[in-house]
Amino acid sequence: MDSWGHFQRNCWISKDFSFLLDYSLLLDAAGALSSANEEFQCAISEMQKTEAGEIVNGDEQRMVGHYWLRNSALCPVPELTRAIEDELAHVQRFSSAVHSGEVAPKNGEKFESLLLIGIGGSALGPQLLSEAFRTGAQPLRFYSIDNTDPDGIALTLSEIPDLGKTLVLVISKSGGTKETRNAMMLTENAFRLRGLDFAKQAVAITGEGSLLYTKAKGEGWLDIFPMWDWVGGRTSLWASVGLLPSALLGVNIDQLLQGAKEMDQWTREGELRNNPAGILAFAWRAMAKSKDMVVLPYKDRLLLTSRYLQQLVMESLGKQLDRDGQVVEEGLAVYGNKGSTDQHAYIQQLRDGRNNFFAVFIEVLHDFAQLKNPGAELLKFQKESELEVEEGTTSGDYLQGFYLGTRQALAENGRASITITIPDVSARSLGAVLALFERAVSFYASLTNINAYHQPGVEAGKKAAGRVLELKAQVESVLQGASAALTVEQVAKELGSEQNVHIFKILERLVATGAVQRTIEGDLFNALYKFR
Repeated sequence: MDSWGHFQRNCWISKDFSFLLDYSLLLDAAGALSSANEEFQCAISEMQKTEAGEIVNGDEQRMVGHYWLRNSALCPVPELTRAIEDELAHVQRFSSAVHSGEVAPKNGEKFESLLLIGIGGSALGPQLLSEAFRTGAQPLRFYSIDNTDPDGIALTLSEIPDLGKTLVLVISKSGGTKETRNAMMLTENAFRLRGLDFAKQAVAITGEGSLLYTKAKGEGWLDIFPMWDWVGGRTSLWASVGLLPSALLGVNIDQLLQGAKEMDQWTREGELRNNPAGILAFAWRAMAKSKDMVVLPYKDRLLLTSRYLQQLVMESLGKQLDRDGQVVEEGLAVYGNKGSTDQHAYIQQLRDGRNNFFAVFIEVLHDFAQLKNPGAELLKFQKESELEVEEGTTSGDYLQGFYLGTRQALAENGRASITITIPDVSARSLGAVLALFERAVSFYASLTNINAYHQPGVEAGKKAAGRVLELKAQVESVLQGASAALTVEQVAKELGSEQNVHIFKILERLVATGAVQRTIEGDLFNALYKFR
């Protein structure tokens, strides 16, 4: 094989030469593209219907409009076009007011820290952008709480230098997400115990009329930003969920949106070989039944890319049923870390172990991120980091060497890979990368006839968690009413329940928190429990 010619035939390059998708090492999957163009036309047609406002999320009877957020002119509903444009202006106006001190905790002061409270799509996007464009000179220090773990919440709050100068963003579409509600309540309590008025430092991003909306409106929070039902959480980066914290942190959100808009345009191409998202979607379909996707960005700033894509891809494509109600058990497992860290971690297995994956490398050509305000200290250290570590070789040269070496080592052992090459870590480049994966998700869903825009499995988990909490209350009621200590089986019998395992775990947690006393007679499973 003429490897140079093969490489050229199996690369997509953007018209401005800023973005390259190399699928030359996809092995057999690359050849499948030659006969798939007719099938791809159906996916393109469905994408056109999505962008035109057709109800493609049939299970929830909703439009899917996150593509409009980076190009409002596409939106087929004039009222929504105005809403998108007004909200972008709202984000820019509010962030500027915070930076200038017009919106401040007290007269003569400025906010110094930003605390984001959310979970899943309401946190991953802002976390990714914060890490990608972090500097020592950003307008606000960034902190986030994305779980209901009290220890994690306490740790984050303890690390914030001054709660009195901290702006809090609470993000929840329904306002009823328990993890977010719990973190908000504990944060409110921390403010109250320090004599601070939480409402004067809080902003809500939520659906109109939600529980959070009602609370923020009633208590007079600083501001409220919308979440629309036609924007899913995992694509809400392009709405206030991602844009507001990013703008507050000094990220160039105009360039972020521009990069995504450009990728959207590139991926409207009807010829499969000229459409990078289509190429990805067909590659995924060829691989998904037997292989996982390992995302390996060769840049520290892109560390969280794999976590972000994990939700985007797995929540969108992991479906038991197709749109006709047939059992298909679709999906693509995603994991990863960063290069060259993984030269010393799981690359050994990727090369020599089970061939149950394909790699997606993200190569960045420029050593240093293109930042809106890098700050003098970072610029100084960047200059010092251009030092040659060997004659004619910089540390950045080594990073590329490790990427190319790993790519070759995997290929030599029959391991498939794709490489995405971008010129730099900039808002525009990252916007394009994330939009590429979003478009590939949509195409894959069309090819496999699944609904990528709902998440029944997530809802099932939430409902199951609610039943566990109901069971906990029942267990506590039984113990409180008992005249003697009870075993797990006795508690279950009192409740008429067969959930012995859950009852055991609930009781063990109550022992750990000090609410219940446990006496072990024989073995742990026959222990006796009673309230202290």
